[in-house]
Amino acid sequence: MEFYELIDSGEGRRLERFGNYTLDRPDPEILWKKTLPETEWKKADARFENRWINKNIPQKWQMEYNAIKFWAKLSPFKHTGVFPEQASQWDYVNESITRSSNKQVNVLNLFAYTGIASLFAAKAGARVTHVDASRPAITWANENRELNGMRDAPIRWIVDDALKFTQREIKRGIKYDVIMMDPPVYGHGPAGEPWDFNRDFPKLLANCNQLISNNPLFVLVNAYAVSSSSITLANALNDYFGNLGGKIENGELTLKEKSAGRFLSTGIWARWDL
Repeated sequence: MEFYELIDSGEGRRLERFGNYTLDRPDPEILWKKTLPETEWKKADARFENRWINKNIPQKWQMEYNAIKFWAKLSPFKHTGVFPEQASQWDYVNESITRSSNKQVNVLNLFAYTGIASLFAAKAGARVTHVDASRPAITWANENRELNGMRDAPIRWIVDDALKFTQREIKRGIKYDVIMMDPPVYGHGPAGEPWDFNRDFPKLLANCNQLISNNPLFVLVNAYAVSSSSITLANALNDYFGNLGGKIENGELTLKEKSAGRFLSTGIWARWDL
């Protein structure tokens, strides 16, 4: 059984299966009609309407993708801690690091949330620095590491503001072969530092430009709910990494619906690699 399935969508809602449980969640981008009848939608184990209701579901449950296990939970903001549209990115992370000729791949994961990408990088043999402003998110990511028996994996957990952390790493002379990030539209660091994507994303890329090693593999950006297109991300990456050669790719993060085969766009991505 696939770890995730977009069963149906329509009229501002998604019907999804995360592992063994089915969820009915809102999505304002869904402007088309549902394909399945309401009888199918009512089978959902939980439904989100400003809060979770009809919860016939445990507090957390285990999921697995390509031999990496992780916990899914019902968060207060409709999310589960798992973004299945990033599965192809996790595969890329694993494959790129695995085939690298670098003796030791050093990875920086910013806005790293529950750490699934960090686990794929560590499993491939990388040393990972996992940074997020939320201590509960770091705890969740650490629980995911323990679920995989990776207690001794070289993952450094950092609760910090992304801009401040990268500035300090520049002063320390630290270099990374891989930089990944999932920057939000708006947010706050652990000390209340404001984050605004349009204002701060270029500053963060400028910092990352000074942190990239002489033997880089890639820089990957995923973004949600921003007004920019993936072309904007690609152009920004080109500004700061294009002079190193390689290529830049970009696109939409999508999920394919089972009921009618429609694609649901959930976010955007861009990647520079050699």
